[in-house]
Formats: sequence, structure tokens, C-alpha cells
Amino acid sequence: MKIVVDAMGGDFAPKVNVDGAIDALCEYPDMEIILVGPETLIEETISAYSNAEAMAKVRNRLTVVDAPEVITTEEHPVMALRRKKNSTFVVGMDIVRRKEAQAFVSAGSTGALMAGAMFKIGRIKGIDRPALATLLPVPGRPLLLVDAGANTDCQPKWIVQFAMMGSAYMRRVMNVEKPEVGLLNIGVEAAKGNEQAQNTYALMEKPQPFAFIGNVEARDALAGKADVIAADGFVGNVLLKNTEGVISLIFGLIKGGLMDSAKGKLAALLAKDTFRNIKRSFDSTEIGGAPLLGVEGAVIKAHGNSNARAIFCAIRQAKSMVDGGVVDVIREEVAKLSVEDEKEE
Repeated sequence: MKIVVDAMGGDFAPKVNVDGAIDALCEYPDMEIILVGPETLIEETISAYSNAEAMAKVRNRLTVVDAPEVITTEEHPVMALRRKKNSTFVVGMDIVRRKEAQAFVSAGSTGALMAGAMFKIGRIKGIDRPALATLLPVPGRPLLLVDAGANTDCQPKWIVQFAMMGSAYMRRVMNVEKPEVGLLNIGVEAAKGNEQAQNTYALMEKPQPFAFIGNVEARDALAGKADVIAADGFVGNVLLKNTEGVISLIFGLIKGGLMDSAKGKLAALLAKDTFRNIKRSFDSTEIGGAPLLGVEGAVIKAHGNSNARAIFCAIRQAKSMVDGGVVDVIREEVAKLSVEDEKEE
């Protein structure tokens, strides 16, 4: 298996990307990694890896492909892809398009990743819009949110496709035998929500290759009501950012409250292991990133502030997608969707 890693993506490139890639090679002997980025800089970073002995053992499975240009988050994605033909996105995704690798991982620009995957790698036939799928760190029952921000102003049939792709991912990567899919809405009744939500519900009620359980309110999204939450990318991203903010706020309030008094400090000391385990269960680092579902390859968007561990986990996620045949399953199941043809507005 070959995986392309954008060595220049993210806030701490190239070191964390190179270190994460080498860590993954040490863990998975059946993996080869292609690092794309400025060749001299990447080679220097490889040489600086902390464990020279471990790096030497995997060096024959690590290739560097020169890509001297970098697309930043400030640039217009489509224009940058057209202008920077030697960027890490263009060079890396061309490798996947040519079937010389099965996956692409980047912590760089989300817009460039989305546009590059659509125009360079290509959509799966029958999928209108690829979608970002984010695993929310919910203890006990993993929750996949699709779409988490790649598409806004979605047509109902797109959201049905998001549901199908999310269900396929949960089955093949997270080993959930029959994922339950909910539609994010402001109420549980079928008549709730705006026109888009009501029309989507009507389509999902038809026979589909996924288990639809009805509407799910935002307050119940983290309560284990479903395995997959399908949503318009706008409201999905609002839910995602709100969840991240609330989790951070709660941990901050607990820490501040316990540190205000001697009794609180004692309680914190006694419950230290419990708090550590709870915090670990919400740690997004172990998730690694968000898969972009609906394109002809395993594409993973890692967080822009990823450390080496997060890059390792993103590569592991790409490996799981390839091993699970997620792209093949989506390709097979798109034909089973019960969706009505809609005219583009």
C-alpha cells in the first residue's frame, strides 16, 4: 500500500509531517509513503528524525517527490491549483490519480484539498458532491458527522449521498455492523425543519442502503442516538465547531473550579486519573483527521495544528480506508440510492 503525504501542510510543517510518516512506516511494515514537498528541505528533515536507527530501517519505503510550491490557506483554492502546477496538492493528487498510490493525506488548506480531490483525483460516478466526514470524539459510541463543512446550500439528494457514504465508512473502517443514520434537524418529527430538511427526510424514508432512524436534534447528537449524522455542510460545521468549543469550555470550567480552593485541589488530585481518561476520550489527536468521501481515492484532511501523532493517526486512518475498501463500497452502493432527479437551481 502506498500513501502520499503532503509534507508542507499545516502549521508545523514539514517536521510533524515527516516525523508522523516515519512513525507510521515503523508501525506498518506493509506500507510505503511518498512525501511531496521541496526535496532538499524534506531530505534535511528526514535526516533530523530523532531515532536514526529506526529511520534507517524504513528508509527504503520512504520516497520524496519534489514539489517546490505550497498552496496556503489565504489563497483562492481553484486559482492556486491552476497557477501552482508544482504544488504539493497538484503533484501529490496526480500520483493518486495515476493509481501510483491509494491515498492522500494533508494538513493543508481544506479548500485546496476539496477542489484538488474533485478536479485531480475525480468524483466517484454518481456522487454529486464529495463530503468531509468528521468522527466526533464521543465516548463509547463513535459518531460520524457528514458533511462537516465541505458543502453549503446542499440539495436533499446530496445529503442522502452523504448518509450512504457515512454508513459505508462506519461499516468498513469502524466495524459497526449496521450503522444507524440520523438527519440533523431542529426537531424529531418528520414535518420539522426547513424545506431542505423536510425534502431530505422524505427521500431518506424510501428504501436506502443504510438504516435511517429519523431526525436527530443537535442536543442529542453526542448522546449516542446514532452512528452517523447526515447534514448540510453549513449546519454540520456549526455543530462541529460548537461541540469543540463546549468541550473546551467545560474542561476549562472544571479545572478553574477545582483550583479555586484547597478542597478542590485535593479532589482534583484524587480524581486525576479519572479526569485524564475522560480528557483522552475527547482527544481529537487520536482521530487524526476527516476523510473526504466520494472521490476515487482515500483522502484525509488532517487538522492544521496537527502534531506528529495526529499525522500518524491520519495516515492510519487512510490505511483503514484502503484496507476496508471504502471507495469500492461507495461505488457499489451509489447505484442503490433512492433519490429523485432534481433540477439545478
